[in-house]
Amino acid sequence: MTAKVLMVCLGNICRSPTAEGVLRAELAKRGLADRVEVDSAGTAAWHVGKNPDSRSIAHAKKRAVDISSCKARQVLSDDFHVFDYVLAMDNANLQALAQLQPAHSKATLASLLSFGSLPGYTEVPDPYYGDGAGFETVLNLIEVAVNGLIDHLVAHNLRLPQ
Repeated sequence: MTAKVLMVCLGNICRSPTAEGVLRAELAKRGLADRVEVDSAGTAAWHVGKNPDSRSIAHAKKRAVDISSCKARQVLSDDFHVFDYVLAMDNANLQALAQLQPAHSKATLASLLSFGSLPGYTEVPDPYYGDGAGFETVLNLIEVAVNGLIDHLVAHNLRLPQ
């Protein structure tokens, strides 16, 4: 069984492409890259067609995660029929996605951090208007959550050895 995961933030240039890249990298480390399809999108259309923010690319690269080829796109209602999991980076985007999700779609809609977080965080904060420390916090949170997500996928969907 192959799972399909869509990571979502507001503009799809910082958090969600970072989450896409980290998930791809962690899946590759565990030998599961061919078992999970990963994409990212934004609830807003401001940056459609653009690459991730250069700071997101640089900070991800420090951790051997390449997100430079990601292209921003907006979430479509069809995504809820295509993806098994649509995971929001924060509560505002989770609410926007809940309003967009068609009835009877197959996607599980959740917060990415519901799969794991660091103490004191319930959302992945938007680093766009901050400094480099914000991008590192985003990476730290996403790494924890992504590993919890993979454990969940293995245990509940993929039925693969851990």
